[in-house]
Amino acid sequence: MSLIAKDPQARIDHAIDWSAYLAGQSVIASVWSVHPADGLTVEDAAFEPGRTSVRVSGGAVGQLYRLTNRVTLSDGQVDERSVTVRVEER
Repeated sequence: MSLIAKDPQARIDHAIDWSAYLAGQSVIASVWSVHPADGLTVEDAAFEPGRTSVRVSGGAVGQLYRLTNRVTLSDGQVDERSVTVRVEER
């Protein structure tokens, strides 16, 4: 799991390149979630056959959030990747 530092006033984009893990499959669905659920906001999300992306905003200074992307692949497999977002004044 990687770490991203984010200012509470900033909007940031994050992407995951799934192509190295797909073995001939493609992403057919993508859902992003945040834990804890209050503070950091998923504003927008998108996906292509080999890549997913999200835009997040907000968050409380000093708080750590787990931003998780759960994907469904064309063969029915489900996988997920997470990143930690630390909110700090920058």
